[in-house]
Amino acid sequence: MTVEITAKRVLFVALATVSLACVLAGCSASSAPEGETPLADTAPAEQAAPEPAEPPTAEAEEPEGSADAEQPADAEPAPEGTAPLTAAPPDTPAYHDLPAYDGNPYVYVNDGEPAFTAEEWAAPAGTERYGELDELGRCTTTFAVVGPETMPDEKRGSIGEVKPSGWQMAKYDFVDGKYLYNRCHLLGFQLTDENANRSNLITGTRYLNVEGMLPFENAVADYVDATGNHVLMRATPVFDGDDLVARGVHMMAESVEDGGDGVSFNVFVYNVQPGVVIDYRTGDNMPAEEATPLPDVSGADTAAPAPADKGADANTGSDAATDKGLAEYVLNTNSKKFHKPTCSSVDQMSPKNRQDVEDTRENIIANGYDPCKRCNP
Repeated sequence: MTVEITAKRVLFVALATVSLACVLAGCSASSAPEGETPLADTAPAEQAAPEPAEPPTAEAEEPEGSADAEQPADAEPAPEGTAPLTAAPPDTPAYHDLPAYDGNPYVYVNDGEPAFTAEEWAAPAGTERYGELDELGRCTTTFAVVGPETMPDEKRGSIGEVKPSGWQMAKYDFVDGKYLYNRCHLLGFQLTDENANRSNLITGTRYLNVEGMLPFENAVADYVDATGNHVLMRATPVFDGDDLVARGVHMMAESVEDGGDGVSFNVFVYNVQPGVVIDYRTGDNMPAEEATPLPDVSGADTAAPAPADKGADANTGSDAATDKGLAEYVLNTNSKKFHKPTCSSVDQMSPKNRQDVEDTRENIIANGYDPCKRCNP
């Protein structure tokens, strides 16, 4: 009898101890946070591609600060609580797959139809994601579900402390506002209330900023203001190789509640400035009339700044002489590759893309062409 009572007491004490431990540890189930209902689970079947808004009326991103300013340690990081984006989406076009700039600030991608993922469609209202800078300090992909809750309620603050990759100060009298480069928001301030977020600012021409991106941003802002609805928006800078300045920005947007009837576009916007030649590797630039253009190459202002005279070359061997001398090459104006005339790739080239030139290898590379890996010109 004593043994049985003792056993019961031991069991009771054990149960009481477990119950107390659960209370102290918070074992009760917690409910999911409220107010985070996804806007949609899947993309709507139909996607229209309306024209962008009328000419820009919103404030453009003016250049601020000195070209010598260092990147501040206290520049705004990406907002907390969002997963960083580390790679360009698979639908982002490669630079060499895009047509050459022909005077229009943008071209349609995928016939203008957006291609957001199921994950992006399931993102809650107010979501903002800013990709981490890559190893060269360049911006990557940005994404947001734009709505009344993401838009600013005060004037934009200073962004002059941010120095994006390839940033330089350059002024031309014929450029609107005189400054060639602006600190361009990938997701506009009027849409996401982002100021000096270094993951959201690239070195962009005034032309890219005002003529290219701003009309599309205005279309989104006007729609949200008028309806109170939400818009999926993604912007990805497109770089060529190790260039520090983007060749342009891939922009997509689609209104949520009406399945794209209000806003829908998928475009690549060119980071060019008519009348100015840009070296995208460094951000160096010069007036077009001072550059050394390739003869009869299609597209506007495709030449690069002429190489500087660095004096006599200590290497007097035949390789150096050949590299600096004139030679015959064949350009592919579509793929931006150049070849020896005897290269087998030349025979496979479309006649409309072929351009025969006599020039230096150095100047052709400076004009944005890459040597063929097959013939290694």
